Amino acid sequence: MTNFLLFIVLPYACLAVFLIGSIYRYKSRGFTVSSISSQFLEGRKLFWGSQPFHWGLFVLFFGHLIAFLFPRAVLAWNGQPVRLLILEIVAFAFGVCALLGLVLLVNRRLTSRRVQVVTSKMDVLVFVILLTQIISGLLVAYHSRWGSSWFAAFLTPYLRSIFVFDPQMDAIASVNSLSLKVHVISAFTLIGVIPFTRFIHFLVYPVDYLWRSYQQVIWNWNRKSIRTSRAHSEGHKSKNN
Repeated sequence: MTNFLLFIVLPYACLAVFLIGSIYRYKSRGFTVSSISSQFLEGRKLFWGSQPFHWGLFVLFFGHLIAFLFPRAVLAWNGQPVRLLILEIVAFAFGVCALLGLVLLVNRRLTSRRVQVVTSKMDVLVFVILLTQIISGLLVAYHSRWGSSWFAAFLTPYLRSIFVFDPQMDAIASVNSLSLKVHVISAFTLIGVIPFTRFIHFLVYPVDYLWRSYQQVIWNWNRKSIRTSRAHSEGHKSKNN
């Protein structure tokens, strides 16, 4: 029953909350769909934390996505030991990079009073889930070697069964790795809390900027005459004392 709740009920509940909550927030509270940046409060620590965190998370996300969409291609790539080692080392390095960036961001929240003022309880919850997610992933990568291969051959069928509404939890329920189960559970939990956090801004990221044509600015007057004009007047002096 515990495995049924964790690996079938929880994923569907989180996906439902994500879908319904995101639509509701975008339709009813559209102005809150923002990252709520705190850069103007503190920028230096934010830069050194956000850069490794975002780059690490970016590579890890697309790495998982590729293994989910093209498992046979990943297994074929890993057929050569050298390529397998390269993939594993690169993935682990970006995982450490994401963890380092997240630790720096958490430290920024704890040490900057200005940032603490705008830190909500949901921000703290997201940090806890992200730390759990990344640390458990690194533990899986370290203790269960060649994670890219078993992800493509083992975890992908389970995830696909969830999305085609034919859940098959037997394989993942039989795993003895606690870190792997925590990694899967925290991933679905993170998806479920997205509509209640600033993470929702990823859903409205201006992707169309990549192919949108450049904006053209046309002057309606002679720029030289405007810049050299001496017709500027300071106006009448105020008579108020």
